[in-house]
Amino acid sequence: MTIEQKVALVESVWQSYGLTPVLAAVDLTKSTWYYHCNHKLRYEEKYADLRPELEAIARQHPAYGYRRTLMELREAYGYRINHKVVQRLQGLWDLSLLRNTHLPKPSSIRRVILAAGNRANLVAQLDSIGLFEVAYTDFTELLFADGRRKAYLMPIIGHDCKMVYGWAVGESRNTALALQAWERAKATFRQYNIPYKGMILHHDQDSVFTSYEWSGQLLLVDGLRLSYALQGAKDNPEMESFNSRFKSEGHSLFLCSQDLDELEAVVNCQMQYYNTERRHSGLGYLSPLAYINRMRSLINNP
Repeated sequence: MTIEQKVALVESVWQSYGLTPVLAAVDLTKSTWYYHCNHKLRYEEKYADLRPELEAIARQHPAYGYRRTLMELREAYGYRINHKVVQRLQGLWDLSLLRNTHLPKPSSIRRVILAAGNRANLVAQLDSIGLFEVAYTDFTELLFADGRRKAYLMPIIGHDCKMVYGWAVGESRNTALALQAWERAKATFRQYNIPYKGMILHHDQDSVFTSYEWSGQLLLVDGLRLSYALQGAKDNPEMESFNSRFKSEGHSLFLCSQDLDELEAVVNCQMQYYNTERRHSGLGYLSPLAYINRMRSLINNP
C-alpha cells in the first residue's frame, strides 16, 4: 500500500476509530499524515477555481480521461495547465465517481408503467366505481413528541365507503411498513367479509410501490390490480384529502405522544373512531361502517 493510499484510508475512518490507533494499524507516522493533509489542502486551495469546470466536464463527458479533459479545459475554458495537475485533481475530488455515475436502469415494473402510459392509472379509466372496487394509499408524515420527532403513516382507504381498511405507523417509509398496513387491511376484509380479489389499489410511483416485494405480494399472491398516479399527488386527491383531514383532527393528540408506541396507540384509536363513529357528510352523515351495512342492506333487500 502506498503512502497516498494509507492517507486516504486513514482519512476515511479515523473519526470513527480515533487517529492514533488507525495510524498505528497502517504503520503511518503522525508527521507524514499531517504533511499530506496540509499539502493536499494547499493543493486544493491553489486550484480551487478549476473545480467547477472539471466537474462540468466530468458530467458532460463521462467517458473522458485526463487527456481529453485537459484538451477540453484548454479549448473550452482557456486553461493551460500540466496534465499531472488534472490527474491529481481528479483523484483529490473523486471526479471519477461523477464520470462513472449513471442513472440506474428502470425496473421491469417501471418499464411496464412507462409502456402503459395513461393506462397505468386504472382508476381514470373507470366510468363508475363500485362499493369495494377501488382503494387508495400513500405515505404521510406525522409530527410527535411536541414536534421534535417525525414518523410515517400509511393508511389504505376505500373509495366509496371511506373506510380505512388498514394502516401502519413507523420511523421509515419503506416496503416493510407498507406490507404491514396491507396485512392489517386484509384482516379488516376478513372481519367484515369484504371481497378484495380484483380490487384496484391506487397509489403514486414511489419506489416502495414499484418494488418487487410490494407488487409481487399484491399482484401475484393476493390478486389485486395496481393503479399508478401519473402526476403525483394530483392524481391521488382522495388520499391527499384524507391525510390532510386526519392529521388536522388529530394534530394535538399526535404532538402529545412522547414515543412511537404512544403515537401508534393514538393513531389506532383515531382510526377506530373514524371507521365506526365519525359521521361523514359524503356518506349521508353515516360512519363508514354504518354506510357499508346500509348499502349491503339495500343490495340484499332492493
